[in-house]
Amino acid sequence: MTTEMHPQRWGDPAAAVALPESARGLVELAFGDVRETPATDRELPELPALDESLLDALRTVVGAEHVLTDAATRALRTRGKSTPDLLRARAGDLTDAPDVVVRPATQAEVEALVALAVEHHLALVPFGGGTSVTGGLVARREGFAGVVSLDLVRLDRLVAVDTESMTATLEPGLRGPQAEALLAAHGLTLGHFPQSYQHASIGGFAATRSSGQSSAGYGRFDSLVVGLTVVTPSGVLTLGSAPATAAGPDLRQLVLGSEGTLGVITSVTVRVRPVPVTRVYDGWRWPSFAAGSDAMRTLAQAGLLPTVIRLSDETETAINLADPESIGAGGDAGCLMVVGHEGEPDVVAARRAAVAAVLTRLGGTDLGEEPGRAWEQGRFHAPYLRDALLDVGVLVETLETATFWSNRQRLYDAVRAALTGALGEGALVLCHVSHVYETGCSLYFTVAARQAEDPLEQWAAAKAAASDAIIAAGATITHHHAIGTDHKPWFAREIGPVGVQVLRAVKNSLDPTGVLNPGVLVP
Repeated sequence: MTTEMHPQRWGDPAAAVALPESARGLVELAFGDVRETPATDRELPELPALDESLLDALRTVVGAEHVLTDAATRALRTRGKSTPDLLRARAGDLTDAPDVVVRPATQAEVEALVALAVEHHLALVPFGGGTSVTGGLVARREGFAGVVSLDLVRLDRLVAVDTESMTATLEPGLRGPQAEALLAAHGLTLGHFPQSYQHASIGGFAATRSSGQSSAGYGRFDSLVVGLTVVTPSGVLTLGSAPATAAGPDLRQLVLGSEGTLGVITSVTVRVRPVPVTRVYDGWRWPSFAAGSDAMRTLAQAGLLPTVIRLSDETETAINLADPESIGAGGDAGCLMVVGHEGEPDVVAARRAAVAAVLTRLGGTDLGEEPGRAWEQGRFHAPYLRDALLDVGVLVETLETATFWSNRQRLYDAVRAALTGALGEGALVLCHVSHVYETGCSLYFTVAARQAEDPLEQWAAAKAAASDAIIAAGATITHHHAIGTDHKPWFAREIGPVGVQVLRAVKNSLDPTGVLNPGVLVP
């Protein structure tokens, strides 16, 4: 089994960090006196369990040892890891805990469990790594006999590798590092490294349309998927018989991003690449966020994208640098871009030189490899820092969106204004671009503010203001965090009434009794 995440914090309990003393002064300067609000171990309350006859039926399918009703296991499958999720967990609020955690090991067992859920009207919530940040694990309980967390952790095999076609078939419970290790034994990589990589699962990547930090080179996860097997209450869907097809609408797209509401993914076939021989990450300085963004657009539209490209705005650059002079800017940090290249040495050298020539011509300053190495070493650490800031009374949370290049500045300005207006004087709003396309890019915002008396209400108001601004600007409500429950009102506005009608029709066809992750995604 994989390491369980901390019930009230992000990630591996052994990796939790306190706010460094060197940073406490900066926090007090920005937000006032530190207010200690650490997460503490709380005695778990007694949680109601399913009727014993229903538990026996579940045990018959997967074995008694894989039907878990203890409070600790159920608490760990309560919600995900957004800041509101963590604030509730810190307060001991486990009202969304499942009644039981069930761990199937085969597709046949998943099929039997789905049938049982339909027969007894149990809400069934597929669970991968538990890294959802939009309420994707909070099923509606009303009207159901109970809530079952369908923990897919035992579906953890590399099923097949096709080195001629360069594809691999993986089971959904594999965590990112497990999948990479299994593929590496064949000299292959998936190349999918989101910030949640160390804990998120293959099934979760598919169910949420995840996008990794190397998306410029490897692609979003949904672009890597060539086939899926999905268990639905109406039967099993086996999708993907060719690299491309004109045989009607691509039904794989119904499953990708469906967040467990249409079916349970039991296998994913993905495109893979050879493990890169060379990896190099460079830093570049830009005088402004707009100039750096224009450079990203130029590379994307010239077909010269590196494997990794990300650009921090002026505020994020200044916050993330211990010393602005480390990127050669003196008192003006400008904007830091990280550019990474992976692959065969000759290919990397040629691509790196071509990209550098374009960036230099557009006004970028080459900072060498040190900033890139610093980013690479800390690329998965930010959520741990969020916990440390929550411990001292600072509200920290993120949101993201995407739009076309021509709308980028308008969207950036609108979301920043919405967040600063809602959070008030003293709030910090940071932004970066980390996923780019020929036609547009993502914008990923991080906010920090002194916690109000009710931080849940404080963030809810700020998130609503930002979400309204996103939709008003004609952008998408999410680029890679998915819908869950948090984004549903704005998702309905984004796709319109006909889109909602289509989605509900698909849901009713595949899951007529509505037992799969009820209340999530579908408006």
